[in-house]
Amino acid sequence: MMYWQEEIETMNRSDLEELQLKRLKKTIESAKNSSHYGKLFSELNITSENIHSLDDLRKIPFTTKDDLRNCYPFGMASIPLKDCVRVHSSSGTTGNPTVVLHSKKDLDEWANQVARCMYMVGLRDTDVFQNTSGYGMFTGGLGFQYGAEKLGALTVPAAAGNTKRQIKFITDFGTTCLHIIPSYATRLAEVFYELGIDPRKETKLKTICIGAEPHSEEQRKRIEQLLGVKAYNCFGMSEMNGPGVAFECTEQNGLHIWEDYVIVEIIDPVTLEPVPDGTIGELVLTTINREAMPLIRYRTRDLTRIIPGTCPCGRTHKRLDRFKGRSDDMIILKGVNIFPIQIEKILMNFKELANNYLITIETVGNSDEMQVEVEISDLFTDDYSTLQKLSKNITHQLKDELLITPRLKLVAKGSLPVQEGKAIRVRDLRKF
Repeated sequence: MMYWQEEIETMNRSDLEELQLKRLKKTIESAKNSSHYGKLFSELNITSENIHSLDDLRKIPFTTKDDLRNCYPFGMASIPLKDCVRVHSSSGTTGNPTVVLHSKKDLDEWANQVARCMYMVGLRDTDVFQNTSGYGMFTGGLGFQYGAEKLGALTVPAAAGNTKRQIKFITDFGTTCLHIIPSYATRLAEVFYELGIDPRKETKLKTICIGAEPHSEEQRKRIEQLLGVKAYNCFGMSEMNGPGVAFECTEQNGLHIWEDYVIVEIIDPVTLEPVPDGTIGELVLTTINREAMPLIRYRTRDLTRIIPGTCPCGRTHKRLDRFKGRSDDMIILKGVNIFPIQIEKILMNFKELANNYLITIETVGNSDEMQVEVEISDLFTDDYSTLQKLSKNITHQLKDELLITPRLKLVAKGSLPVQEGKAIRVRDLRKF
């Protein structure tokens, strides 16, 4: 059987939109009980009765991360706090963190959503699933934990870090699937080979779920080759529960976003107007199946597009393209808009390079400059003329992609910092 919930996953478009409208009306009724939306709806005279179509959603202003911070801790709650059973929080770098509340029903629905994603890529109750994400306030750990248990898989809550222990569990427990961030997947592969273990031949790994940080198609292919697995892209964010918002199917041609849980909009981040399918813009999401803390027209800041057409897998829910970056992660240098993933895409094409790199932006004199440091493979030559030729080739390709010329620095493998959590790829040292 291909589908976890065939009736929902293959629902025709008109029926799916009818379900969305019904759930949107219910969501607006619930959201008005929160202090934030209650005040907003009252000022704009918004009620569920004057929402007659999905287009009417545009009558409601966007919700932003600042709204969540300003409502800290529980100003977005739509049900009494006594009916909430869990709170997750972001690790915000400035000001108040963002907080998300869940009811028991919310957690059950979230587990089902993640189980649906895992089933879609071929995982079953016979699998051994190892979760290398952090637990606690971060949603990645518990989200996949409950989803895998809902699926019926034997679940290993290994948490983040301690790579040698991860490998021991993989080999001893017969792990078949990992949830792992891309930068750590390449690090895990490196340690496998350092220990003299070929994961392609000496483990039962077949599937990994990757997400939580931007990664290129080239990096995905490298991970698949190193570990001998199929790597499926996962999208989630704590404001939308966590992992499982959208997920690739086995076709690997875009992430199906579950429209029975959210309404999808893609807008121009400058004009805030909708853009046509196929056009890159900012992803805006409205939850329509959440009790404790619904969010309406939430600006995710993630840049992507809706892929036109249908998927051969038979699922009718829209597909999102690989994320280009975030509208607030964009680097503007010499008047050029640059996303770190553009640089990674070039670097990953060179087999002479290892996986670790660091982008530094700094002010030199009166000019802002970019330096890209990247480790070379320990199997590659140390011949000066060969390295010079390689450096020139990489620089040329970076210039063609970015429209500026960064300073490239090839360094020995192991020279750059290694994080077992989310990789730090950019240091912005400019003097503003």
